[in-house]
Amino acid sequence: MKADNEPAPRFGLRSFRAKFVLVVGGAVLFDLLLSGGLALWNVQKLSRDATSEVGEGLTTANQEYIRSYAESTALSVDLLLDRVHGDVKALAGVLQAQIDDPTRQQQVGATLSHEAPGSVKLVYDAQGDWAQNLPGAPSVVSVWGYLLGADHTPLPGVQQEIEDSTVIDLVAPTLMASGSSKLQMYYIGPKERPIFRTVPYTNQAQTFDKLYPGHNKAEFWEFFFPGIYGSWQQWTRDPASRPVPDDITQTAPYTDAITGKLIVSFFHPLWTHDRTGIAGTAGADITLDQLAEVVERVKIAETGFGFLTMSTGNVVAINPSGQAIIGLTSSSDAGTQGVTGLERSLRGSTQPAIASLPLDQNNDGVIQHIMLDNKGERVPYIVVLKRLKPTNLWSSGPIKSETMSVGIVVPEREIYASLFAAQESISRATNRILLFQIAAIVVSLLIVFAAVLGISKRITAGLRALAGAAQRLQSKDYSVRVSIPTRDEVGAAGIAFNRMAEQISFHTENLEQLVDERTRELGDANQEISALNEKLRDENVRLGAELAVARQIQMMVLPKQFELEAIPGLEIAAYMRPADEVGGDYYDVLQNGSRVKIGIGDVTGHGLESGVLMLMVQSVARALQEANELDPHQFLVRLNRAIYKNIERTNTDKHLSLAFLDFEDGRVTLSGQHEDVLVVRADGDVERIDTLDLGLPVGLETDISQFIDTRDIVFGSGDVIVLHTDGVTEAEDEDRRLFGFDRLCRSVQKRHGRSAEEIKTGIIEDLMAHIGIQKIHDDITLVIIRHT
Repeated sequence: MKADNEPAPRFGLRSFRAKFVLVVGGAVLFDLLLSGGLALWNVQKLSRDATSEVGEGLTTANQEYIRSYAESTALSVDLLLDRVHGDVKALAGVLQAQIDDPTRQQQVGATLSHEAPGSVKLVYDAQGDWAQNLPGAPSVVSVWGYLLGADHTPLPGVQQEIEDSTVIDLVAPTLMASGSSKLQMYYIGPKERPIFRTVPYTNQAQTFDKLYPGHNKAEFWEFFFPGIYGSWQQWTRDPASRPVPDDITQTAPYTDAITGKLIVSFFHPLWTHDRTGIAGTAGADITLDQLAEVVERVKIAETGFGFLTMSTGNVVAINPSGQAIIGLTSSSDAGTQGVTGLERSLRGSTQPAIASLPLDQNNDGVIQHIMLDNKGERVPYIVVLKRLKPTNLWSSGPIKSETMSVGIVVPEREIYASLFAAQESISRATNRILLFQIAAIVVSLLIVFAAVLGISKRITAGLRALAGAAQRLQSKDYSVRVSIPTRDEVGAAGIAFNRMAEQISFHTENLEQLVDERTRELGDANQEISALNEKLRDENVRLGAELAVARQIQMMVLPKQFELEAIPGLEIAAYMRPADEVGGDYYDVLQNGSRVKIGIGDVTGHGLESGVLMLMVQSVARALQEANELDPHQFLVRLNRAIYKNIERTNTDKHLSLAFLDFEDGRVTLSGQHEDVLVVRADGDVERIDTLDLGLPVGLETDISQFIDTRDIVFGSGDVIVLHTDGVTEAEDEDRRLFGFDRLCRSVQKRHGRSAEEIKTGIIEDLMAHIGIQKIHDDITLVIIRHT
């Protein structure tokens, strides 16, 4: 009966067709989701990369723009100040030329006084106790009461100063009309005769009386500008003491007595003919409005602004809206005397980020990102500071160097507006692509699912036939056969099923005979395994006995305690522990009369071969000692030659590091290459002796005479020598940390002054505590030698 005649099973969740659809459909779904996911990820990555590239480009461009703006603003302020400096220097140059030529100075002064008597004729003011010329002259000259005689006229020297300074009437009006805009230009006499001549004419002395009561009874320079005159006098004695190599001195902003405006003064000291004193000063004032105009012209984005600050953080110029944004408060520094300054400091800002802005050289032109509180909202801003050229500054006290800075402040949301717009555009385009990609994946899934469902019916027809036949075979109907006309894998499975059914039928009929044959085969195999196990046990017993004998022989040849105790002048304590049944470490103590030779070595590896080589070394060393070979160099050469020939005969690849200590009459000679030798002196000092240059591993070369060297070691009473193999220093704890040479040194030092046996016992206790429950991987040998 053919399987094709059986009814097809229903399409249930447990049917092969359902599983086929689930597996194939799941695989296709996974592939589509994976490829679609990768595509979506690539789109997003391209979007992020594009956004990043655009962002970096626009960020760089915007930051460069801000830096350039700050630099250009700083250049504008520097240019304004340079123009004022130039005008002051021009006026100072004319006055200095007059001072340097006294004859011409008097002639010019006399001529101008005769032609314009209003410039030198003064009228006394009894109420103010000062004298001043009347209006109409190009300049006003004020002379304070302590510079007047009993008749209220200027003292002779002061009158000469008035006449000599009239040259300013010729020069200052022209300079006022050209160059940068200036509030006034003036000349102030030296400390002894501080007359005050100013262009243009103002009610100078009257204004001083209102703003600075008592000024007329005080020395002018120390009252208004304390410390500035002393600094200039220092310059005459030491020109290099100028903070900035320039004669111009700039004041901090202060309130002008005449106009009431905030001004900055620029002084150029005048020198006496011999350059040893101060002959007065030329000066000019500019209003703070002129500096503020340059800074307030800053316009970046919509609300970006600029400010001008001194190195102390005091803001010289800023527009009102900018002042509110960065949280500045203004106050006047009104003292008991002198000019009144302006205090509007960044350090006193209500915005912590502004109060902590660095104003040093390292932040010149650096973009700084800060957060400012704007009506309860945290708003990101960009700040860049650009330093101006340094200048000499007076601000109540000695003149010092000052470097002002131009600051630019702009909201990030404004400066990066184009960046945000570009990023938003890229984001919208990316979202559109993602939506189209997701739609394409969904359509592909629907098409594939329909195709898989249709194909599964045809593919599973043959499988259904196989399933039906298998069920009949399970019911012990061994005559069942299937007929699948396809020539694919399902057809091949049908042929294989028919052959299997035939074999099952054959084996079922001959099962008892097959079981008997298999039983006999298993019995024969079991006997063979038993015989092999018996041989293996005998071999293990034999090998264990051989290793025990080898270990016993190895321990027998080690020095006995009574031998060590019989050596005069030395205490020797030793410890050896093989890693396996037979170790590869070597140590021996050989005595020949008054000469004692102590050897220590380490054969590569461990086990039986290493132990046999150790016994060879012990035997050869003993023979050489008995042959009275006293030369340490020849001792090692001959021992190496014998060991090398034995190694060559046994065809093994072993060799060993080996060193000897020769002790006689309190002198120790070290030879051979092995681990470092530790010497602990009677006073507790520790010495570490490297043996690398004293020899070559034994058994590598037939002749090592050219490599062997010796070294004498001072070995006094109470000194201790410690010899060891690498099994000591390379022992590991559970964290794979080595015991190490430093721990060995500390362990010996801790027991300084004790006997050799106590030192040995203490070191082994420390070593075993370090190893803990870890397996010992290498032979451990330790020899302690103490000079009594």
